[in-house]
Amino acid sequence: MSKKEESNIALYTKYRPENFDEVIGQDHIVNAIRGAFAAGKVAHAYLLSGPRGTGKTTIARIIARELGTSVNDIYEMDAASNRKIEDARDIRESVRTMPFDSKYKVYILDEVHMLTKEAWNALLKTIEEPPEYVVFILATTELSKVPETIVSRCQTFTFKKPTEKILADVVSSTAKKEGYTLEAGGAEVIALISDGAFRDAQSTLQKVISFSQSKKISLEQILEVTGSPDITLVDDFLRAIAHKDIERGYMAINSVSAQNSDMHLYMKMVLVKMRAALLLRYAPKMASIIPLSEKDKTFLGELVLEKPEHISSRALSILLEAFQMSGHSSIKELPLELALIKILNIEK
Repeated sequence: MSKKEESNIALYTKYRPENFDEVIGQDHIVNAIRGAFAAGKVAHAYLLSGPRGTGKTTIARIIARELGTSVNDIYEMDAASNRKIEDARDIRESVRTMPFDSKYKVYILDEVHMLTKEAWNALLKTIEEPPEYVVFILATTELSKVPETIVSRCQTFTFKKPTEKILADVVSSTAKKEGYTLEAGGAEVIALISDGAFRDAQSTLQKVISFSQSKKISLEQILEVTGSPDITLVDDFLRAIAHKDIERGYMAINSVSAQNSDMHLYMKMVLVKMRAALLLRYAPKMASIIPLSEKDKTFLGELVLEKPEHISSRALSILLEAFQMSGHSSIKELPLELALIKILNIEK
């Protein structure tokens, strides 16, 4: 493969784990499957459920590979676009033929919650009692929509969203492999934006890299390319709380809105920093585990020393409530504006 061809490959494809050793953040699943395989126990059907971008398809392919299945005997189907009873009947007919050159034929069905009721009924008996050489691996983001009759016939594994620290580490590692260095705090911003999805984190990093003119990518560049709120506006909002300066708080909120930045993301950034400030106030020895730059830690440390009484669990609870409300408000600024009034007790 030429360098040009390699550069056109999506990062999440280029660095997709090829074996269990390379899987990150899903140890509970990897250990369980490895243990079963070591004992010679192979289930006839696996059901992988969890949020998008957490590695379900990747694990499915690794399972097939660990079973020694060749490419010719792995069948992948997107159930979202092949959801009818005719598609299910095709699978039912296909399983009757022996593998080409492997011990197992593996069927990977993605987004299985999209299958019609008729399709599920057509597959039920096949999934319950497939030929001994067939293994089904079903993947879904919505387990509740998979019929209980199917769930009960599968070995089910639930995927967890990776922590922001894990995501940030993956982003930093990938950037380094590509020959780039991110300024402190940059990987954390990308992790925050990605909301627990490895695929989104890698895609966002690729977007940032494609716009960069230098091998050293600044935090400012990352914020600009991703359309993330200016971090100084997060600091301004926290200063407004610490100093009971409601005008400053409103100005910060208004600036985020004027920049057409994501208000929900801004509130999440405020929550992350307020939580970090609380940790610095009540458990300063935990400072090393806080996923923020030294500059941010210094700022928050000074804020806590100046006005410790205003950096409180009460304030964080109010902000958390506002964050949860923000997805349901037609006026995107309103939940945070109300939270600011409540925190500062302006109405009393």
